[in-house]
Amino acid sequence: MKIVFLGDIVGRIGILGASDVLDYLKRKVAPDFIIVNGENASKGKGITEHDLKSLLASGADCVTLGNHYRSKQEIDDFIGDYPNLIRPMNLVGYDKGVGSAIFDVNGIEVQVTNVLGQAFMKDEVIKPIEAFENLLDEHHASIHIVDFHGEASSEKAIFAHYFDGIVTAVLGTHTHVQTADAQILPQGTAFMTDVGYCGAYPSIIGFDPGSVIDKIVNDYGRFGIDDSASCMVNGALLEIDEETGLANSIKPLRYLDGKEWDYGKGGR
Repeated sequence: MKIVFLGDIVGRIGILGASDVLDYLKRKVAPDFIIVNGENASKGKGITEHDLKSLLASGADCVTLGNHYRSKQEIDDFIGDYPNLIRPMNLVGYDKGVGSAIFDVNGIEVQVTNVLGQAFMKDEVIKPIEAFENLLDEHHASIHIVDFHGEASSEKAIFAHYFDGIVTAVLGTHTHVQTADAQILPQGTAFMTDVGYCGAYPSIIGFDPGSVIDKIVNDYGRFGIDDSASCMVNGALLEIDEETGLANSIKPLRYLDGKEWDYGKGGR
């Protein structure tokens, strides 16, 4: 089985860029299932129903979230209508929607779970490992993809190694910077500290550099998104053994304006 996972979508440019790349990937690799992190999809923070529908129309089978899951509070009105919209499962005090879901993919159960980290994050959550162990006691599909949305690389690695051989993949999101550590752990779980982002390039994690500098350095204005910029699309391609539920391979995906790209080439 082939599963494509795209990192944090940042703004409308990220939605459009992801849609173009997904069209290409459907032709090139014919993925069986597509997961997209959409927690920054709507103007860089949160997700609206309109933008969720856009991601689903682009080919995403499942959309995961993160710490900005409720930045657009209208989500309370529609999250229950979309069983394929997955918010963090270990939140404290929020019970709308689901934090894990199981999908029938060609007769095989594929489970997708969204976990929010603790380190350097503001949201109150149940400890990720504790919450996930409780989830496994309830139900655990043989193919299980975890979107670990967290700031600290070590926290993501601890989680991945702890559940090595139990889940199919632990894919990190949130930092928007694709890491060069895509690997298969000793017991067969695929791991990548962060799959990267989908949005404007060049940028500071998807946002216009000038606006970020003004906000952080000069304490002026707010983060903005340059919709006229080039578009970076980052993610990962998993190839999975359907009998064991473990990963055969993990390949980073990197595209600039729809073409495969190497960071060493700069903006060229």
